[in-house]
Amino acid sequence: MGRGRQKAKHTKIARELKYDSYSVNYAALERELGHPASGEAEYVDKWADQFEDEDEDEERVETR
Repeated sequence: MGRGRQKAKHTKIARELKYDSYSVNYAALERELGHPASGEAEYVDKWADQFEDEDEDEERVETR
């Protein structure tokens, strides 16, 4: 597999991105960005309890 096949693949992908029109799901984008629609619960960070806050760590070091 030489450079020609690789270049042809990249050209094909570039054309698809340039000329194909993709529909955008604005509702899903809005949810992902954190703007809940009416009636939806606020975003909850499921990983927040597993990591301590850096400010708390600094306070602990200063008080020792």
